[in-house]
Amino acid sequence: MTIAVPPSTLATPNGTTRPQVRIVIVGHVDHGKSTLVGRLLHETGSLPEGKLDMLKAVSARRGMPFEWSFLLDALQTERDQGITIDTTQISFRTRSRDVVLIDAPGHAEFLRNMITGASQADGAVLIIDALEGVRDQTRRHGYLLQLLGIKQVAVVVNKMDRVDFSAARFTDISDEITAHLTSLGVTPTAVIPISARDGDGVAERTTNIAWYDGPTVVEALDTLTPSQPLDQLALRLPVQAIYKFDDRRIVAGRIESGRLQAGDDIVIMPAGKIARIKTVESWPVTPVSGPQGAGRSVGITLDRELFIERGDVIGHVGAAPRDTRRLRARIFWLHDQPLTAGATLLVRLGTRETRATVVAIEKAVDPGDLESVEAKAIARNHVGEIDLSLAQPVAADHADEFPRTGRLVVEVGGRIAGGGLVLSVDSGQRAATADIVPVESALRPDERAARFRHGGAVLWFTGLPGSGKSTLAKALERRLFDRGGSPILLDGDTLRAGLNSDLGFSPQDRSENIRRLAEIAAHLAANGHIAIVAAVSPALDDRAAARRIAGDRFREIHVATPAEVCERRDPKGHYAKARAGGLQNFTGIGNDYQPPTASELVIDTSAQTVAEAADKVEAMLAASGVLFDELVDLAANI
Repeated sequence: MTIAVPPSTLATPNGTTRPQVRIVIVGHVDHGKSTLVGRLLHETGSLPEGKLDMLKAVSARRGMPFEWSFLLDALQTERDQGITIDTTQISFRTRSRDVVLIDAPGHAEFLRNMITGASQADGAVLIIDALEGVRDQTRRHGYLLQLLGIKQVAVVVNKMDRVDFSAARFTDISDEITAHLTSLGVTPTAVIPISARDGDGVAERTTNIAWYDGPTVVEALDTLTPSQPLDQLALRLPVQAIYKFDDRRIVAGRIESGRLQAGDDIVIMPAGKIARIKTVESWPVTPVSGPQGAGRSVGITLDRELFIERGDVIGHVGAAPRDTRRLRARIFWLHDQPLTAGATLLVRLGTRETRATVVAIEKAVDPGDLESVEAKAIARNHVGEIDLSLAQPVAADHADEFPRTGRLVVEVGGRIAGGGLVLSVDSGQRAATADIVPVESALRPDERAARFRHGGAVLWFTGLPGSGKSTLAKALERRLFDRGGSPILLDGDTLRAGLNSDLGFSPQDRSENIRRLAEIAAHLAANGHIAIVAAVSPALDDRAAARRIAGDRFREIHVATPAEVCERRDPKGHYAKARAGGLQNFTGIGNDYQPPTASELVIDTSAQTVAEAADKVEAMLAASGVLFDELVDLAANI
């Protein structure tokens, strides 16, 4: 729900630019958040004409006294239950600020919504009932604000009329909440005694609080400053979708920070691919000219064909996010079951979703009492720092540098189970620097295709050691060369003896080995060659990453020779060495090979000759349009 300031109040005096601050208002249920918001709208002259009289009339017809909170009761459910269940955004103006106030629910069941509201804010108003004082939920809200990186917090002690505007009671609460927030690294900008119902302390100091000499709520809002304008940060454009119109391939998304325009050199992360923006598309008028800034949803076309997918993040060359498969995050856990090390989660960073494993848990805290414990689990409504190992690379930022792209959400069983901040990102390999300027080939793809009689492709042979991958790959390389083509063999072991000699056989090193293979193969394919990769590549996620890198030129061929046949062949003696304990992390003994589930071709070299298997590969290439001319008849027979 959004309540906007009427147009008559939006005129800017003397034409100056006014800062806008986004402020979340949080507190325990029934502490008076909605009442305060309604009162603020009234005191700042932000209600549409006649709105207040209309609501009073509605209350009279219902036979109930008027409440300021009725201004926010947009949902019938809220009227029925008497509680706020969703976040509400209200725009109004103070003397020197344009304020967007986000009213978030305060009771434990709706902490998910509170996190959603607070994640958008520059500052916060934390409201406390003067009679009830600081409660566990109040402490939890304070911790959540710190968790989400909100450093500006104005505290409002409401319902002072219920304690006879006692200065002593106010001082006790002020001291307690100030100590609590200070322990979190947050110094309150003000602690203000008010009666939201009657207006004391909201916009003016009344005789009831004559002993108080600090700012009113409106004055305190005027001191809060907006975070650095998103337009002034580096470009971050998370990719939401890719559309094809006529001959254009449009990459669409919302600019979360920075600016872009046609002609900009960009890098697409986490793959690190570099391109130049050809046009910026919009609707209904397209293309558009001039810089497009944060908050704008745009489509862009590029000067070259690249495989891009939802979840990629676009930045400028030299100022891109990092690519990583390891994150450290501080999260607030909401799930009924405690979070433990080894758990598998779905992690959302911007538009990217990936599976992740919790490697370690540290600094588990109950925000109710802030007692750090050496816990092996994070209980519901508790906070902890966790190390995550991601199933695939992602583009990520530190939350303190990029608030919009440095926040994550975790899911369990299709439901939000927690959220928080990215604290650190393991360095990736593809953060491009400003002096990288890709040089395109002097030859067009159609020129190469005319000479070689084929298009570019990546043929990825995967299977157990000894399955026949390299033998088949070499036979296919000879065939394609003999017919005038340009095949290039990339054998996994051969590259490990040179380019990839720095890598071991840990899961991380194996993933990097496959990434390098895929990058080389994709580059060759983009230049019209047929890259023939023979690599065990045991992990489904790694092969999926290779497919993403190569795009629609990728063809996976599963050499599905039975394991017992592979071990009986043992052409390199690896099985025997592994059985004797002399070869660690050897794929083939055990269940560490993950066979493809949807490869383009499956071949069993124990059931057919090498020539027959090569025939099948050639036929598949002809049927998919990679090979031209005389192989068309062969393709028709598969």
